[in-house]
Amino acid sequence: MSVGVRPVVRKLQNWDAKASVRVKPRRMLLDEEAIGRVYFSPELVPIAQHPEVVALGPEAVRAMQVQHLYRYLDFTTQLELEVVNSACRDIALGKIRAAFPDVMREDAFKLCTDEAHHAYFSDDMKRQVAGATGIRPAELETPRFLERLRALQDELPIGLRPMAELLFTVVSETLISSILCQIPKDKRVVSAVRHIVADHAEDEGRHSAYFAQLFGYLWPQLSAYEQALLGPQLPHYVLAFLSPDHAAIRRSLESLPLERPAIERIIGQTYPTPKVLASARAAALVTIRLFEYHGLMDKHQFRDEFSRLRLL
Repeated sequence: MSVGVRPVVRKLQNWDAKASVRVKPRRMLLDEEAIGRVYFSPELVPIAQHPEVVALGPEAVRAMQVQHLYRYLDFTTQLELEVVNSACRDIALGKIRAAFPDVMREDAFKLCTDEAHHAYFSDDMKRQVAGATGIRPAELETPRFLERLRALQDELPIGLRPMAELLFTVVSETLISSILCQIPKDKRVVSAVRHIVADHAEDEGRHSAYFAQLFGYLWPQLSAYEQALLGPQLPHYVLAFLSPDHAAIRRSLESLPLERPAIERIIGQTYPTPKVLASARAAALVTIRLFEYHGLMDKHQFRDEFSRLRLL
């Protein structure tokens, strides 16, 4: 079926009047700890609520909240620059072996601009917080999600690896982030952090709609062979994105006066597999419905892999 006769609804039509890079100011950190504000919603930093961390005192809890913010900002920076912008660039330049409406290619340039801005303001906020708190960020390393994506790409023929990156982007852009949903509304969090997360969430609402629509054009154009190789990887992309980065969390805990057995015990007790999977299922609900809508779950090899990984 030719995509030329299918209707396309522009998801970034009013981009100039709505995109954070166009209309939002640089978010400047204020001294709000003095009035009791924190750098991250406590409920979203379970490692800081573990009894062995709490027993080390308020400064240890504060440090773990700040380090969690750093991990989130680093995750955003690397996701946007290493993966999402790579996929958006290929759409914009017509390098994807699929036909998309020209307006979707045009809008991909806007997505590149948005995602670069998200990476910039994430790095900018990390630098501001480090200056204000005196808490040094860990060295920037390859995050778990990126290591996992690259490993999954290595399992594919070379020609399909860019398509895997695009499908990972579809997954990452359609998942429901608890951080994007909760932080903007949490008045306990310092204003600048709330504002950059709110700016990001507003942009991502449009991006999610764009990539959901793009998937509807992309998937039917893949051959049965390509679908058979890429489809079973989709649930692995979900878990790669949503699973906790134990190595990064371990590095944060190593800044506290804790022995290695205690660090491993804290991580294991804070992130048990059933809890991680329950959270992933909730975050992936819209993404999985997108796949169901386009018939992927009608094929046993796809549904079985989602079931095997306990995402259904």
